[in-house]
Amino acid sequence: MTPLWKLGPTVPLGSPFEPGARHDVVIVGAGLTGLSTAVMLSDAGLDVAVIDAGVVAELATGANTGKLSLLQGSRLAEIRRHHPASLVRAYVDANRDGMQWLLEFAETAGIPCTRRTDHSYAQERAGLDVLRRQHAAAREAGLAARMVQPADLDVPFPALGAVALDDQATIDPVRVTQALARRLLASGGTLHEHVRATGAHALPEPRVETTAGPLFAHDIVLATGTPFLDRGLYFMKVRGLRSYCVSFRTSSPVPEGTFISVDGSTRSIRAVAETDGPADAAQLVVGGGGHPVGRSDGETAAIDDLVAWTRRHFPDAEETHRWSAQDYESHNLIPFVGAMPRGLGRIRFATGYAKWGLTNAPAAAQRLTAEILGMPRRERASWMTAIGTRLTVPADLARGAAEGARVAAAAASGWADAERRAVPVPRPAEGQGVVANRAARPVGISTVDGVTRAVDAVCTHLGGVLDWNDAECTWDCPLHASRFAPDGRRLEGPAVHDLGRVPRTRAD
Repeated sequence: MTPLWKLGPTVPLGSPFEPGARHDVVIVGAGLTGLSTAVMLSDAGLDVAVIDAGVVAELATGANTGKLSLLQGSRLAEIRRHHPASLVRAYVDANRDGMQWLLEFAETAGIPCTRRTDHSYAQERAGLDVLRRQHAAAREAGLAARMVQPADLDVPFPALGAVALDDQATIDPVRVTQALARRLLASGGTLHEHVRATGAHALPEPRVETTAGPLFAHDIVLATGTPFLDRGLYFMKVRGLRSYCVSFRTSSPVPEGTFISVDGSTRSIRAVAETDGPADAAQLVVGGGGHPVGRSDGETAAIDDLVAWTRRHFPDAEETHRWSAQDYESHNLIPFVGAMPRGLGRIRFATGYAKWGLTNAPAAAQRLTAEILGMPRRERASWMTAIGTRLTVPADLARGAAEGARVAAAAASGWADAERRAVPVPRPAEGQGVVANRAARPVGISTVDGVTRAVDAVCTHLGGVLDWNDAECTWDCPLHASRFAPDGRRLEGPAVHDLGRVPRTRAD
């Protein structure tokens, strides 16, 4: 499951690791948030080190659709439904500043992009009311959005109307993130790939614990999708979402704009050009099929549904790549950015982009940079204060309570289902996994690349029973979205530790 943007060889960008090294700032996560923050701070004269358990753009950054938009489907209408117009405007202003910064950086780095008109569209009549609310929220927030009638859309898929916003963009997310890494290194910064962070502490002095030894700093930033520290209980204030993308070659006309549906099964459509993607690799990317992590009737089925939908509307579409990504949505629909509780103002984080990271990530980086540099509030962009002082409303609490109930149900059903299936079980077929009960403990048994493995099927974060992801061949936690490889290696999410390996018996 390699994203379209990762067709080329991995570029060696790392620096030698020195345990105990000291820096002004240590950033955990070499995605767009971490590297944007690193470049901004390095440009301000600070000594910055970035570490990542994988490589640059390893996870969400390297697996998104490459769309930069201030319209964002129905996001503005969703925020406005229960929040004041001032908060929607602040959210739009933040994303505008983030988008402008990223595109200006891309231009200076020689990374091309394509300007496109973005569309939020309705697939059925029920979606037209969402469009009206999205249009009203966008206009209220200062965007020059306009309503578009079906006859003016000229698309091969069902669209009963749309809200359109000109001068949005598409870009290759991996190329721009690798350019950020090069910029950091060129300015004297440090980048450590394949170094996993296992903890962060403010006392007796700020430090990040890693599998290779500690790093010390004046400030620490956790740019890891969701914080791996439980302080502040942010794992309970966001929900992890997984979605899918498929790229295609096609000789059929591909719409020049970008599109995302506001109703029904999500369909996100964008063209791919030589200016914003790998040359000749594909002409079309279709995304959708999203669901909470670990709670799906079949991940492969969701991707197959995207392929079937595309071939209905682009008959000669030839699949080239399929992949998925994970992001987090806060219960109040606005990203969390700032200092973590009990961190003495030295540990900061960002999470909750709800799949719109290409604009939210550099916006978060701007706010993190302003705070770390001690910029006076009067000199900061007004949206930073508006978002940072927003109030929690009853609807936010209701969404949080509903998600909490779903987490509790998933926890109970996971243990109950594991108890119904006792070891020994038949060896899973290639690419499949099953959870069974061995001595009152859930065990995950899977077969991948001809190798059958058994691991402890209880998440190392808070004890959720894991679910097998048949598209990615991973063990996913339905509680708070931690994910693990078939051999138990931790991949992402709030969990810090790997799964324990379970010796297989002949009966298994």
